[in-house]
Amino acid sequence: MHPRFDRDAARLSRRVLLAGIAACTLAGSIPARAEIQGLEIIAPASPGGGWDQTARAMQAVLQETGLASGVQVQNISGAGGTIGLAQFVTSKKRKGDAILVGGLVMEGAILTNKAPVTLADVTPLARLTGEYELVVVPADSPIKSMADLVQKLAADPGSVSWGGGSAGGTDHILAGLIAKAAGVDPNKVNYIAHSGGGEALSSILGGHVTAGISGYEEFAPQIAAGKLRGIAISSEERLPGIDVPTLKEQGLDVSLVNWRGVFAPPQIRDKDKKALAEAIDKMVQSPPWKDVLQKRGWMDLYLPADKFAAFLEEDRAKVEGTLKDIGLVK
Repeated sequence: MHPRFDRDAARLSRRVLLAGIAACTLAGSIPARAEIQGLEIIAPASPGGGWDQTARAMQAVLQETGLASGVQVQNISGAGGTIGLAQFVTSKKRKGDAILVGGLVMEGAILTNKAPVTLADVTPLARLTGEYELVVVPADSPIKSMADLVQKLAADPGSVSWGGGSAGGTDHILAGLIAKAAGVDPNKVNYIAHSGGGEALSSILGGHVTAGISGYEEFAPQIAAGKLRGIAISSEERLPGIDVPTLKEQGLDVSLVNWRGVFAPPQIRDKDKKALAEAIDKMVQSPPWKDVLQKRGWMDLYLPADKFAAFLEEDRAKVEGTLKDIGLVK
């Protein structure tokens, strides 16, 4: 072959090779098309609370990691999440393109409201996080410690109003457990239920209740701003970076963790359930999700679908027993 043709052929080969490398590099930089498109996350509460925060954190991470696209959050508040649960169960449109956020609060609300729809009517997908409960008072409250609150509670249970989430939820359960540990009849607890974290926070800041109960993250900004005072946390031991004493170290043998998870629609197809489960499994292992946990102070309590289903059976029995002990259900 003529030398000129050899040189031309070599140049052409190099151009083809370089073009192939560039194409591969470009392809590697473009995220693969998300398997789950148009996903709807139902937060069965008003904006601002733990379920809403969980739903919006999932929305951001799923989209950032390319695991889902077009993710939307819908808030359906009322009755401790049971209204959102009922709508989720009865909707015929939702197959593999919608999930429901729920947790310990919903278990209690189902029992106390005698809801016709329960968590047995949805498909457990994953347990995600856990959060300890914080007891707070307004910064200008004369109550400076849990001892002050317990003294007031023992003298006149009705004079202490507790502001928190829905009736029968985690906040209500903790108020009852505190009363019981303090030797006060839990049935006399004056608990003021709210449909969402934002509503409860306004009530506490406005001085409409004596004390408030919710997850630490929901109160953290107001504590940092000097508007609220944390007087107790429901963890077994003091938490790093949180200068609030536990209930136990203040003489009340009480600890409680509020878990949150997600559910798929009833009778979901196996392939749709698998796609959702795999997306969530990848999500919880991703750096953006780990950053969310750290920033919000959430504990990683991840359980995949099968283990989550087994956990739910045991937890429901525990919640029912607790609610009976404190007089919320018969």
